[in-house]
Amino acid sequence: MKVLLLVQKEQRAILDRLYDGIAAHCECDLRWLTSDDQRNLRGYFQREVDVTRYDRIVFFLRFKQEVRQVGFIRTIPNLVILEHDAYQNYIECKYTGKFSAHYRKLPWARVICSGFVVGERLREEGFDAVFVPKGYDQSLLQGQGRERDIELAFVGSTKSVAYSGRKALLDELGRVEPLLVTRTKSGEEYCDTLNRIRFFVSADVGMGEYMIKNFEAMACGCVLFAFDQGAEENRALGFVDMHNIVLYRDIPELREKLQRLREQPQLADEISRNGQTLVEERFTFHSLGKAIVDAMQPPLRERPAMGWFERLQSWWGTVRP
Repeated sequence: MKVLLLVQKEQRAILDRLYDGIAAHCECDLRWLTSDDQRNLRGYFQREVDVTRYDRIVFFLRFKQEVRQVGFIRTIPNLVILEHDAYQNYIECKYTGKFSAHYRKLPWARVICSGFVVGERLREEGFDAVFVPKGYDQSLLQGQGRERDIELAFVGSTKSVAYSGRKALLDELGRVEPLLVTRTKSGEEYCDTLNRIRFFVSADVGMGEYMIKNFEAMACGCVLFAFDQGAEENRALGFVDMHNIVLYRDIPELREKLQRLREQPQLADEISRNGQTLVEERFTFHSLGKAIVDAMQPPLRERPAMGWFERLQSWWGTVRP
């Protein structure tokens, strides 16, 4: 299968190993699109792409730019959309409902999304949605066997509107527990910091799926305290409370389990080992690359021929809702 994979050149997350994982399981033409390229997809395709050469054309681009160019995107054959942010469709933020509205204009496209429940909800709305979870870069992040001199911490951003629930929970926890909230550079500094943390607090409040940080913290041997995203999501990922992860619904439950693990360090060690084993077996970018390729393989829905009015709309980059 010949795949054209279009990804963001300016992206904060380092996802190179995920792209390598995809390329290892198909004939992959990887292109890094600048912000200007993403703003003018028509121009980029006219200059750089012969769509007839590919069995699948995969977008892993900024949703903000995709929705502005749906008229042109409707002309692209064999379209697959890889999306890590579709959970925002179902939470209170500026993109509430907008993913559904976008996909409704592209009903033949396959959407590979990173949340199990999100995928179920999109399928219930009639979309060709497939679940492949988030994971971690196995070449950058692993346990180092070093002393963990930070007991309780969170590493990452709390500034986005989508993270408002995260910030509120961390602020509340920080008033009653010695919580460190910090940021680091990606790569070595991030890995070193995770390896110093005993208990990593993930606060993906109300998001409906687990963010990449959960898998990264587990890979580095932290005991992961994660806001519980529900039985269906946990079952799909193999998360088992107090076995390979610590799940909580509110601060009192988090503190009760934290105190238990402070008193039972052997149990904490066991949860850490089990969590690390789980992500090493199932959630490396190498493994997920294969899962993404497998998700692309089945035949796509037929894309109907465009009428003259739709062709005109596509030329101007617009399409009626």
